[in-house]
Amino acid sequence: MYRSEFEKILLKDLPRIVLLYGENDFFLDYYAQLYKDKLNAKEDMLQHFFDDYNYDSAKSYLSQGSLFGGINLYILRSDKKINKKELESLIASCNKNSDNYFLYLFEGGSSNAKSLTTTFSKKRGAIYVRFFAPNMKEATEFAKKRVQELNVKITPYALTYLINTLNLNLALISKELEKLSILDKNIEISDIDSLVYSSAPLSVEKMLISLFKKENVIETLEKLIELGEDEFTILRAIQRFVQQLFLFHAYIKLNGKPNSKEILGYQLPKYIEEERAYLAIKIKSSKLLKIYQTLIDAELTIKSSSQANKTTLLYSLITNLKDIL
Repeated sequence: MYRSEFEKILLKDLPRIVLLYGENDFFLDYYAQLYKDKLNAKEDMLQHFFDDYNYDSAKSYLSQGSLFGGINLYILRSDKKINKKELESLIASCNKNSDNYFLYLFEGGSSNAKSLTTTFSKKRGAIYVRFFAPNMKEATEFAKKRVQELNVKITPYALTYLINTLNLNLALISKELEKLSILDKNIEISDIDSLVYSSAPLSVEKMLISLFKKENVIETLEKLIELGEDEFTILRAIQRFVQQLFLFHAYIKLNGKPNSKEILGYQLPKYIEEERAYLAIKIKSSKLLKIYQTLIDAELTIKSSSQANKTTLLYSLITNLKDIL
């Protein structure tokens, strides 16, 4: 199942045996913490991380009742699949006691999780949830939820600006909203610029705006990588940015003027909307299609390359995009 369905289930109850995996590690931490908090199991729980996994220890823990008659929460986090028979045994042990909970946070990639999803089947009383890299709608929904939880006073435009500034990074969005919740005032865009950690003038989005204006961005790219932005984060940001420009380009051709609410499903601040429209109008359809193909080829190449070559390939992609523009 996907996160939206999982959220609906959580409104009623906490599923006891859950596999969490996918392209968004943030939610592995988020839901693990949610279980810890709701079950109040921080003292009695058992956690195994990566090579710490020990079948005998996990089996023993799930086979006995809580020492104080409370909850047993076992959390396993690994990038390797554990033995199928061991996994089935752990699930069976968990099912014998209604106070047992088992979370398997799998970081080995979605393609490697297929056999695990078969093991975490409904007939075994288990479920599995796959997470994807967030799009703007999902990031906005998550941010609004955090705003309510933290009682942050922030204008809609400022929240959208925060999300874009942090490049849809949910972990950073959550942390920055926690900091902003301390302020007893309505948070405006100017507050985001002055108070929020970001790569501000070095942000991925601002780099992309410069790129599509045919400006030199290699130095900015170097600084982004130095600040810890990984190649796939930048690649996904480019893909989202190009997708937005394509939507603006098509809408303006049909309607004559932009309307970000209708184009994206949410209202951009006016100056961002005008900037998107300006860049979209300047690009020919043939160039957009060529950019799309270049991004598809680059994604396949970067994913299949060694870690040492990923940065070089990203530089090559930026150069190719600039040549197309």
